[in-house]
Amino acid sequence: MTPLVPLRLRSSLALGAAFVVGIVAFGWPFVVQPGAALDTSHSGDSPLVFVVVLPLLAAVVLSELTSGSLDAKAVAMLGMLAAVGAALRALGPGTAGLEPSFAVILLGGRVFGRGFGFVLGAVTLFAGALLTGGVGPWLPFQMVAAGWVGFFAGCLPRGRGRLEVLVLAGYAFVVGLAYGLVMNLWFWPFASYGPEVSYVAGGSLVTNLHHYLVFYVTTSLPWDLGRAVLSAVVVLVAGLPLLRALRRAARRAAFDATAVFE
Repeated sequence: MTPLVPLRLRSSLALGAAFVVGIVAFGWPFVVQPGAALDTSHSGDSPLVFVVVLPLLAAVVLSELTSGSLDAKAVAMLGMLAAVGAALRALGPGTAGLEPSFAVILLGGRVFGRGFGFVLGAVTLFAGALLTGGVGPWLPFQMVAAGWVGFFAGCLPRGRGRLEVLVLAGYAFVVGLAYGLVMNLWFWPFASYGPEVSYVAGGSLVTNLHHYLVFYVTTSLPWDLGRAVLSAVVVLVAGLPLLRALRRAARRAAFDATAVFE
């Protein structure tokens, strides 16, 4: 079916730019000069990431609005799913790593496409932060990482029925771990945790990768397992009816229909 935010040229360019911004935001500490001072508060780069990501998200939506492939019904669907995801996030704002909103993000990306999934993930985390008071220097990084969750859900191979649900459940488990693995990078290089688990400025890639994996396994992995297991269970239990409901709503709304005036 036609995605609500199809990857046309202009939206592809905006998404590509958002990906580059996200990769640079998470990865720049690994390419700074050895011994350079790192700002542990992200007071310099975090606002910059935020003010760059928001216009890029708007550019994805506006490029499709002006091309006619995204209409008011599609925007309403995006807003509704983002509101549901934000409400679920407010019910359990990261407690023990539990993130029920991830199921909404990946199901939305699966049904409505990669571009829609990226925007949905970012907007859901933004709205959830406003509801829970979770606004801080970590927010733009969460928005980008959640956008990747929705984007890659739209990249999964085609399938229907139980097989599709099993694939989505496996993806939900993997991405639940991967989200934490990526999000730790927003703070890990900026603090000292011990000689075996801290970032070494000027150290080799192998050394820093080893230190980070030790840090992840000993600190973050148990927390991320809660997110991965819950997301997979939600998809296994409710994935099939939710996929059917979303696809039925898309058919009845006729998102891909061309308006004809007589």
